[in-house]
Amino acid sequence: MLVHDTVGTARPEAEVDQIRLALQARYDDLSAEYEQAVQQSQVLRLVEVGDTAGDDQADSGTKTAERDTAQSLLRTILDRRAQFEHALARLSEGTYGYCEGCTDPIPVERLEIFPAATSCVGCKQTRERRAA
Repeated sequence: MLVHDTVGTARPEAEVDQIRLALQARYDDLSAEYEQAVQQSQVLRLVEVGDTAGDDQADSGTKTAERDTAQSLLRTILDRRAQFEHALARLSEGTYGYCEGCTDPIPVERLEIFPAATSCVGCKQTRERRAA
């Protein structure tokens, strides 16, 4: 059976299933990583709250830096997880593997390296040049 995408080409259902499983596995891994990071962050907060007696400015600064690092990690994991969630939605819509900018196919090599890619290399470079 073939699954037709909105770009007009057909992708075999077995291929779609294989892609879906790979994307879902990475999404699940990121969800588990997020839960673990949340637990570590909570432990860090508990230690910080219970261990402030005698802190000087350096201790305080170190704790602030550790807290900021933990929060940054949580945001990064959530961002990556959202990218995979978006890729799964695009797969369901039949637009996965096609550039959101020009609708050309994204090279398979790029998708193997970055499965949540939403743009071809050309559109990505153009967007980065404009942002710079």
